[in-house]
Amino acid sequence: MPENSCKIAVFISGGGSNLQSIIDHIEQGHINADIACVISNKPNAYGLVRAQKANIPTHINDHKNHTTRESFELELIKTLDVYNIKLIVLAGFMRVLSTTFINKYHGNILNIHPSLLPKYTGLNTHSRVLEAGDTEHGCSVHFVTSDLDEGPLVIQAKVKVDKSDTPDVLAARVLEKEHIIYPLAVKWFCENRLAFKNSKAHLDDSPLDQAVLLTQDLETLLK
Repeated sequence: MPENSCKIAVFISGGGSNLQSIIDHIEQGHINADIACVISNKPNAYGLVRAQKANIPTHINDHKNHTTRESFELELIKTLDVYNIKLIVLAGFMRVLSTTFINKYHGNILNIHPSLLPKYTGLNTHSRVLEAGDTEHGCSVHFVTSDLDEGPLVIQAKVKVDKSDTPDVLAARVLEKEHIIYPLAVKWFCENRLAFKNSKAHLDDSPLDQAVLLTQDLETLLK
């Protein structure tokens, strides 16, 4: 790893395709970061296999083994403390974190959500978009706050919705964009260009009144 690389912990619950995208961009030299550990609340999450193939330490913290959320999160904190983490990346992590946990790592947690926030917070976004008859959909990276899916927006990508789309087809098209915008946001954070200040996301010391929208020019930053 390059000197002064940004130490990241990635939280997952499933397949880990966004984790894989970040791994790939780090290996290609696009992001000056070190994924210090991957933590999953599900023992069988395929993202753990992805991490192991990349020689990244993995930890299983099964929420079912805890009687309280506090106990679950104390184990998370204990693991994070070992690695001196600078950034927590939520990549399909299907547990709601408490205000206490979020405040402890305030400004150092990013999440990706499969919708054009503030529209469609929560689950089943692709089905809801189709049911509403929307003509565009997308994904958003945001800082995590105690308000679910409502933290300051960083970057978004849009896709067109086709009349023939099913939720799965639409989800696959959105996922392709997720694999671009999440590494970009991580890259900016690790370059100290992205920060959470005064309740807003700041890029290059300027507050973002709205999310950066993915363009072809931005995509070239990861090539």
